[in-house]
Parts: sequence; structure tokens; C-alpha cells
Amino acid sequence: MNRFRNNIIASRIYYHDLFYWSLAFIVVIGLILHLSFQQFVITSILFLVFGLYLLNRLGASKSYELNQIKRTINSIRQNEIKSPDEIHIGKYLVEIEGEIKAMFFRTQNDIANLKKLELMRTEFLGNVSHELRTPIFAIQGYLETLLNGAIEDPKVNKGFLEKAIQHTTSLNSLLNDLIDLSMIESGQMKMSFRYFHIKEYLTEIINSYQPIAQEKGLSIELGNVRGNLQLYGDKKWLRQVMVNLVSNAIKYSESGVISVTVDEEPKFGKITVKDQGHGIPEIDKERIFERFYRVEKGRSKLVGGTGLGLAIVKHIIDAHNSKIQLESELGKGSEFSFKLKK
Repeated sequence: MNRFRNNIIASRIYYHDLFYWSLAFIVVIGLILHLSFQQFVITSILFLVFGLYLLNRLGASKSYELNQIKRTINSIRQNEIKSPDEIHIGKYLVEIEGEIKAMFFRTQNDIANLKKLELMRTEFLGNVSHELRTPIFAIQGYLETLLNGAIEDPKVNKGFLEKAIQHTTSLNSLLNDLIDLSMIESGQMKMSFRYFHIKEYLTEIINSYQPIAQEKGLSIELGNVRGNLQLYGDKKWLRQVMVNLVSNAIKYSESGVISVTVDEEPKFGKITVKDQGHGIPEIDKERIFERFYRVEKGRSKLVGGTGLGLAIVKHIIDAHNSKIQLESELGKGSEFSFKLKK
């Protein structure tokens, strides 16, 4: 009886339609067949019984379909379904089945993204801890050695202090990069877009790095750039992009020329920094813009750097609605480029 009652309740959306159609049908039959009052009452009772039977069947069907949907959704929530092919609701619910399969795909993607983000978070915390620990331990070691008597030794005291200062400089650079990256990824990076003369802008940056390049026997050249060419962007953050790209080109080159060029297109200016250094292996190209990712881990420690530069570059260029491009061949150098609006 409870099942019958539940089926009738489940079919309540059909009450009004069934009542009005049944009433109309009985009236028409009564008029056509000239039924007596007694016959009309009996016919009405029969239709009532048939209506209840019909509502029971409709309710049972609706309850079954709803239970199928509930069970399927619950199985997806409990991760019991591994493939969309396992989702079967019924031949009359094809559209709903399609929507549930789409929901399944979205859920799986969300789960995969959450796992990826958690892994990235774990790796990031591990990398930060490692990168901070190295200079801190080095500084601590030098200071302890000095306090234990080496400060009286003129052969080592100055050298130890200089090395401690070098590590504090590295630590300061790492913290500054972490702050910048945090601001960028949290959406706190304030951009001030305006047009500026790109030739003058790049010349100043190149001149500031020319002495460092010359110490390694390198030279930095600026290609032909139209003097009155103006590009649109945030000069402050773009300076950080150029500083990272030029300094990386110097670090990972032993000889040759580092060229900075601006190629004009109808609506954009394409800025390129090209070196003749070691190049980047194909397997590393997709990950080169990840935080703390290093192509040559051992050699990266020798040339310095925080491992965050290219990650910051990517975020800044993305904020300019552009994309950083990389072309590189192992042993022949690398070429980084991006576009700015004219």
C-alpha cells in the first residue's frame, strides 16, 4: 500500500491533466450514448479506477527513473564510476543521460586538476624550503666559523664575510621573486598600460647589462628599430621580463652575440632575445616556465638565479594578453619572443 501511495504522490504532476481529460471524455461519452445518471456514475467510477491505475504506473515509472538518476549521481560522487560508458539511465532519458555524462567529465577534470594543484603546491613548498635553506645554512656556517676564531685570521675573515654577503644577496633576490610571483598569481599585480618608445627603452636595458656581458666575452646588440615606434604595455613589469631574458642569455652563453630585435607587424611589435648558448633540450621546453624548474640543475647552481625568472616572465606576458614563445636547439642557442600591441 505504501508503494502504491508513493507512486500516486510521484505522479502528482499529471493530476490536473488526467482529471480534465477524463472529465471531458466522460461527458462526451455520456452525451453520445445518452447514459442514464446511474450509468454515468458507474462510468465515472470505472474511469476513476483506471485513472488511479494509470497514475500508479506513471508514478512507478517516474520513481524508477528518479532513483536511477540518484543512484548514478551518488556513484559518481563516491568515485565508483570510472568511465562514462558505465552510465545508463534509460532509453527515455537520453538527454539527461548526456548531461550526467558531461557532469561526470567535468567532475573527473576537477578532481584531476585538484590533484595536480596539490602536487604543484607540495613541490613548490619543497622547492622554496630547499632554496631558502641553502643560503641560510651557508650564511650560518660562515658566521659560526668567524665566531669560533676565524674572525682573527686576516687570511679568511674578509673572504668569509664576502661569501656571506653573496648568499644574503641571493636570499634577497629569491624573496623578491617569491613576493613578485605571489602578487602576480594572487591577482594583486597592478598594471599601468601606456604607449612608450621601445628603442629608447631597450637601449637603456642593454647598456646596463653590456659590462656584465663583456666580462664573459659576450656582446649584446640591438637590431634596427624604428626610432618613433611605440608599443603598448607596462614599462615596469616589462623591464623585469627583459632583465630576466637578457640575464639568462648571458648566464647560459659562453661566447657569441646576444641579439635583441623588434620586428614590426601590422598590429604588433615582436620583441625577441636570441643567444648562441647551450640551448634547451626538447624534453625540457614544455616545463621551462614552471617555478623552480631547471634544465641543468648542477650548472644552474653555478650560474646562480632563483629558478623563478621564467615563471614570472610568463605571468607578466600573459597579463599583456600575449604569449611567450620559445625556439631552441641544443648546442645552438635559444630564442625567446613575445608580442606587444602597436
